[in-house]
Amino acid sequence: MGQLVFQATLGGAINLSGPNTASTVTFTLPSADGSSGQVMQTNGAGLLSLGTVPISGGGTNTTTTPTAGAIAYGNGTAYAFTSAGSSGQVLTSAGTGTPTWTTPVAVGTANTWTATQTFNGSSSTFAEVLLNAAETTTVSATAATGTINFYINSQSVLYYTSNASANWTLNVAFSSGTSLNTAMSTGQTVTIAFLVTQGSTAYYESVFQIDGTNVTPKWQGGSAPSKGNASGIDVYTYTITKTGSATYTVLASQTQFA
Repeated sequence: MGQLVFQATLGGAINLSGPNTASTVTFTLPSADGSSGQVMQTNGAGLLSLGTVPISGGGTNTTTTPTAGAIAYGNGTAYAFTSAGSSGQVLTSAGTGTPTWTTPVAVGTANTWTATQTFNGSSSTFAEVLLNAAETTTVSATAATGTINFYINSQSVLYYTSNASANWTLNVAFSSGTSLNTAMSTGQTVTIAFLVTQGSTAYYESVFQIDGTNVTPKWQGGSAPSKGNASGIDVYTYTITKTGSATYTVLASQTQFA
């Protein structure tokens, strides 16, 4: 297969060479530390390709390939790894300490994040531009009655398709195990919608709660609804702004669709 040879500059030369079947590779380490987030990429079969490399210290070190359990890193110390990682994963450095294999975000590929992503933009650019976007809607053959829990982490819109059978209380929380007060920061706003199907006898929301505590919304038009609208769908929309710990301003509306 020949040799894999790579050269780059980061405070000095980085050289990686050797036949693809070799059990060892030689790193000539740069004299300067790598920066946070710099990466070394594996193909999952024990070979490395170097972009901007998370190596610090100086000197020459001979170590085994990832499959053999060690990679030269930092000041020449060899850190143990249990595998070569998966194809396309990268060796990520925080600037110090042991690097780890992670999967980078690929442009043009569907990605799922389980942590909050923050897009700040700048004083002259938008943080985000959406060509199109979809909101998650829970459609349930349920009749509105009693206390209805609206969990924001699983939907933006909740649609009950069976006819309401009594007035109800809507309780908003982030999830069954996390309060909205915990999930939201002061100065954040979230908007949700509750779609209620009505039969010939209509009902309405009589109580609004956040995390099990009654909150009085400010209603569009100046007063809370006192009835539902028969034989259609009533849409309740709430814009919830957190103004302090467990303190909210809620702007609400009821709109009839028939």
